[in-house]
Amino acid sequence: MIDTHELKKRDFYLKKLIAFQDTEPVKVVTGIRRCGKSSLLKLMMLHLKDFGVLDEQIIEMNFESYAFKNMNSDDLYEYVKSHIIPDKRMYLFFDEVQRVPAWEDAINAFRVDFNCDIYITGSNAYMLSSEYATYLSGRCVEIKMLPLSFAEFISFHGFEIKESKSALGGTRKQVFDKNGENYELRDIFDAYMRFGGMPGIADVGLDQEKAFLLLDGIYSTVIMRDILERENRRGQKQITDPLLLKKIVMFLADNIGSNISVSSIGNTLVNEGLLGADRRKGTPSAHTVQAYVDALLEAYFFYEIKRFDIKGKEFLRTLGKYYIVDIGLRNNLLGFRDRDSGHALENVVYFELLRRGYDVSIGKVDQSEVDFIAAKADDKLYVQVTESMMSEDVRKRELSPLQRISDNYEKIILSMNPGMDASYDGIKSIQLIDWLLSE
Repeated sequence: MIDTHELKKRDFYLKKLIAFQDTEPVKVVTGIRRCGKSSLLKLMMLHLKDFGVLDEQIIEMNFESYAFKNMNSDDLYEYVKSHIIPDKRMYLFFDEVQRVPAWEDAINAFRVDFNCDIYITGSNAYMLSSEYATYLSGRCVEIKMLPLSFAEFISFHGFEIKESKSALGGTRKQVFDKNGENYELRDIFDAYMRFGGMPGIADVGLDQEKAFLLLDGIYSTVIMRDILERENRRGQKQITDPLLLKKIVMFLADNIGSNISVSSIGNTLVNEGLLGADRRKGTPSAHTVQAYVDALLEAYFFYEIKRFDIKGKEFLRTLGKYYIVDIGLRNNLLGFRDRDSGHALENVVYFELLRRGYDVSIGKVDQSEVDFIAAKADDKLYVQVTESMMSEDVRKRELSPLQRISDNYEKIILSMNPGMDASYDGIKSIQLIDWLLSE
């Protein structure tokens, strides 16, 4: 039975799954723990039932459940085989399937042996690495799931936006809760910037203590289960120091949106006394730090973004940047602070661009930088993010790199205070919250 307890809509992702329904590829939903992958599978099952698929045609297994503990691929195959109904199309849903050793053998066998449509989730990019690809090369489609966008955050928390005419003839957005109380949109955005977009927070409400307990649990699970446990399962012993892992997490969280090299992480941790650089150990090797960083990327805790030389038209190997998958997780780790709120806004914009299907890189123009180049198929967008466009100095700083780009793709500056001018020489100045809520 599907537990429909407070299943909230994630139509953006559900439509992607439905688009691939009854096609050959295995549908693989990936993303950080607790971002809503299990709920998405449940929403897909409800969709199937709405269109006449019977309960007995759906096989659902969650490998976090004790019922399927210690299963191997042979057990998994036998279990599914025993539930297959001959002459019926079957729908197979496997949640956190990477917990089953050699799971890909079983999945591949289902594809070959049964008339079925397969959906799986996983909290680690390692499951889609080369070993997996050799089994299902070209036969799987990945749907990358992220925590809630700002628009989703509004609906998950029971708010509704209504527009009214403003005194100057424009429109003004106001937010109402279920009881008809109204709030300023900025206040709701501030809550999003504080608590982040993990769906579970909607269940505990915007209460800091409860929200941070939930975020703490997510952090611990990602670190303990998806990184340290996974290393043991793979029989690798590269990531053995939970303390070093935590310090690297703290460093990356503290430096979102800053240019970082792996060697600078090790050096900084030693210089700040965060790593004991005693004579025997010395600074952890770049190789070690890289292994820890890679593990955090594979667990979808951080995302890396490369630099692209716009004039030279090539990716640069030096100094990428890292963004944290959820701003609430960062606040839980570091506490709140205003001093780098510009980078926090960048973080939110980066993930919104990913949600909208763009490939994102940092742009280098001569000696200056464009925050984001967002590209897809035949479209490109150049984006600068800043707190405010009110000061002349800031305007010059933000406009200058964009003015040096000679192509005709759209260029925008997103800020909380865009100023009076809607554009500067064709470069649009857009209110960041309005952009987040636009289609």
